[in-house]
Amino acid sequence: MIPILIMVALVILSAYFSATETAFSTVNKTKLKTLAEKDNRKAKLVLSLSENYDKLISTILIGNNIVNIALSSIATVYFIEVMAGHTAAPTVSTVVTTVVVLIFGEITPKSLAKDFPEKFAMFSAPIIRVLIYVLLPLNIIFSGWKKLLSKVIKKNEEEDKMSQEELLMLVEEVEQEGTIDKNESNLLRNAIEFTERRADDILTHRMDLEAVAIDDTIEEIAETFANSRFSRLLVYRDSIDTIVGMIHQKDFFGKDGITTRDITEIMTPVVYVQHGERINDLLMSLQKNKTHIAVVLDEYGGTLGIVTMEDILEELVGEIWDEHDEVEEVIQEIGEDTYLVDCSINLDDLSDRFDLDLESESGTFASYVMEKFGGLPEEGENFTDENMSITVREMDVQRIIKAEVTVFHKSDEEEENAEENEAAEEQTNE
Repeated sequence: MIPILIMVALVILSAYFSATETAFSTVNKTKLKTLAEKDNRKAKLVLSLSENYDKLISTILIGNNIVNIALSSIATVYFIEVMAGHTAAPTVSTVVTTVVVLIFGEITPKSLAKDFPEKFAMFSAPIIRVLIYVLLPLNIIFSGWKKLLSKVIKKNEEEDKMSQEELLMLVEEVEQEGTIDKNESNLLRNAIEFTERRADDILTHRMDLEAVAIDDTIEEIAETFANSRFSRLLVYRDSIDTIVGMIHQKDFFGKDGITTRDITEIMTPVVYVQHGERINDLLMSLQKNKTHIAVVLDEYGGTLGIVTMEDILEELVGEIWDEHDEVEEVIQEIGEDTYLVDCSINLDDLSDRFDLDLESESGTFASYVMEKFGGLPEEGENFTDENMSITVREMDVQRIIKAEVTVFHKSDEEEENAEENEAAEEQTNE
């Protein structure tokens, strides 16, 4: 009877070590930090033990192996006695012990711990803390062995870093699990992709800028403000390629009406950035200079366009509308699978909308269309590419304003044939 009780106790200990290992490896540290901030002592202890994970895991593995070896030895002796020394006793002992340990010492406790990792980790933490001290000599030996191995086998720290693709996949998985909703998921995706965006991806093109000349009269500037929906106007000298500052509406229209001061006195400086500037660096530059507008320069030093603080924020939170904005759809459906598209749309956004793979050096739909035509097209010109037909519908001097896009959907048979052709090409290449 005593051997059976000992074996039951050893199985329980095996289950404890297995569950503890799973609980500490899958525990949600964010939840524990929240509990720790509420002065939960066990949550604080779990976080403290997790900080030295190598010592924790070695203690668990040492304890689990000692328990399992002891269980196997006692079971073998017990079965030999029960079966009166029969030659099959060791085999029976091995089979029974393996089944019992797998079911009650591994699978069941690990499954339960995976479902309730925080609760079990907090239950287990006080016990495992004592065992860490009890098994300290063995921990020191294994710690030294690990350091020796780490010197022989060099670790590539770059491989441990999570790539942007992995982060986006993680966000998608969390959304599918229901932990976050679609809006939160989109915000996280925008934040992850934020550092990859450049100034020329989000700028307002020079053709759309509202600006005044430095030698314009007060009346002309007032009229521009009246006809414009902007609270700030750019100021240029000679041409739009030489922007020298910016006028704010509140400085131009004072308490006593239109200012009588010279424009240069109320003009504020602007920030100049290259078209390839990352927008996170641009944001810091605007914050540092305490301004809302940056002038984006092309490779020749001319004005390519401007980026505002609002443009940058929209990359994170989506379109921001105020009461003076005219709401205009960038993609308007005008027929079955036919759309009128504003050519200033980002090419990636258009590709995502219609599940296409479009590429252009400048990143806008307008530049993509011009590259396909090999120059500036005329209204009514048409071409077909990437399962869609594109017809230029509206031009403005040297720009494409709108284009009509008709998307062709492949049938199931065509998709299967395409996949077969791709597979055949891959085999040929191999």
